[in-house]
Amino acid sequence: MDTGTPKMIARRENGIGWMIFNQPEKRNAVSYDMWLAIPRIMESFENDPAVRVIVLTGAGDKAFISGADISEFEEKRGTPDAIAVYNAAGDRANAALIGATKPTMSMIRGFCVGGGLATALTTDLRICADDSRFAVPAAKLGLGYAYPGIKRLSDIVGPSFAKEIFFTGRLFSCEEARMMGLVNRVVPVAELEKYVTDYAGMIAANAPLTVKAAKMAINAAVTDPGKRDFAAIDAAIDTCFASEDYKEGRRAFMEKRKPAFQGR
Repeated sequence: MDTGTPKMIARRENGIGWMIFNQPEKRNAVSYDMWLAIPRIMESFENDPAVRVIVLTGAGDKAFISGADISEFEEKRGTPDAIAVYNAAGDRANAALIGATKPTMSMIRGFCVGGGLATALTTDLRICADDSRFAVPAAKLGLGYAYPGIKRLSDIVGPSFAKEIFFTGRLFSCEEARMMGLVNRVVPVAELEKYVTDYAGMIAANAPLTVKAAKMAINAAVTDPGKRDFAAIDAAIDTCFASEDYKEGRRAFMEKRKPAFQGR
């Protein structure tokens, strides 16, 4: 699909929508046009019933995402008005990632720092290569982090590890990240793409309506109580039981075969 910039690649393969941050010469630092492309890509994947899982990754072998492209800050963030426009684009991109109804994964190798880690945290699962390194160096730069991003990290790793990550600002190894729960799996570099493709394929083969309802319920568990939409969750569960996929799942179980779910 046309993403509006060569720095973002979107493709569909076997039920997987791949979003590739394609600026390897800058360790996939995210530029303004890349922020603009993210909601467009996510909307396309969300509206395509053939896409069951969305995977984010970075081009090359040096980094997943190294944060924002600082080289364009003078032009894009040189005035208060420009800063507001730039920040709005980033907010829309993050909202599109966080609001995805389909399962999302980050395939990580190399550096995943700052805004790159923040982007990875917007996805449901994170699978990394054993050369990956993670950090939030805000304390080394004098930056302030907004509450939503800190809450997201704390929800995933817990408050003690979130404090360690922010207070030290240091690089954490892939094994430290796995131990903290920052990533779900660590695999050898040579096996990363196949592992993620197979894992995403496993999810894609499951009943989409069930996965969607489960994601809604799990997300609600870490949402502020006043913002939990239990009616929507109940409706999603009811949709599962009224679906053709539920019938197919029962038939496949009785016939001892793999089900062929259609998402309806």
